Amino acid sequence: MRPIWKGHIAFGLVTIPVRVYVAQEAKDVRFRQLHAACLTPIKQVRRCPRCGRDVEWDEVVRGYEYEKGRFVPVTDEDLQSVPLPTKGTVDLFGFVQLQDIDPLYYERAYYLAPDVGGAKAFKLLQEALASSGRVGVGKVALREKEHLVALRPYGDTLVMEVLYYPDEIRAVSDLPEFPLEVKVHPNERKMAVQLVEGMTMEFHPGEYRDEYREALLRVIRAKAEGAPPPQAAPPAEEKVVDLMEALRRSLEMAKQQRARRVEGSPPPKRVAAMRERHK
Repeated sequence: MRPIWKGHIAFGLVTIPVRVYVAQEAKDVRFRQLHAACLTPIKQVRRCPRCGRDVEWDEVVRGYEYEKGRFVPVTDEDLQSVPLPTKGTVDLFGFVQLQDIDPLYYERAYYLAPDVGGAKAFKLLQEALASSGRVGVGKVALREKEHLVALRPYGDTLVMEVLYYPDEIRAVSDLPEFPLEVKVHPNERKMAVQLVEGMTMEFHPGEYRDEYREALLRVIRAKAEGAPPPQAAPPAEEKVVDLMEALRRSLEMAKQQRARRVEGSPPPKRVAAMRERHK
């Protein structure tokens, strides 16, 4: 794994040299676009409509549209010359409780590791955040943008969470369905709370996997080998019941599931199916 960025963490008068690594890796099944007649991958053509010819990559530059149809080219040197104090530095403003940051603000994560000479200060900051239960909030210029970030302990290292700015979060009031003009009966609310409590569990990420991706790859392999694709079981028909009846039945299944979990026996098929749908 190679670092994508090197710089410093700065807070108060303390600076810590660090390296930044991408923390996540998408596992999506990727498709290519083919010519249907011969199954050859097609090429994406970059064509200038004004010059009427194809354009090679070495002729392409980035540009910003400052008026309708009018552009100014922006070079790497222009980007490097932007006067930002956070260039090369994760500048921390202060420390907050982790629960103060709504998960809606999280965009992506990076691992941090100490660079040469920074191991002790890095470890000290990691342990201080872990013992205090706080995360650092600051800014860093990364990949052509100044990002709002949160720095939090993760095992023996630190994770830098890139956050959306408030003006990048869409307002719920923009949704046409809200505010909801419905009333919830106290008994319905009580049973819903009981159901949530009855289905409370510990979160173990290792128990979950992308079953759709696995099934899709099985279909693709079968087709590549000329074999018939695996057949999916038809979906079970669910009877339409009213909300109170659905809550009552769900609560009963949750109680049975908890009892079997205590006894160590496998859950019934209906509960197992419900669990699978929530994976």
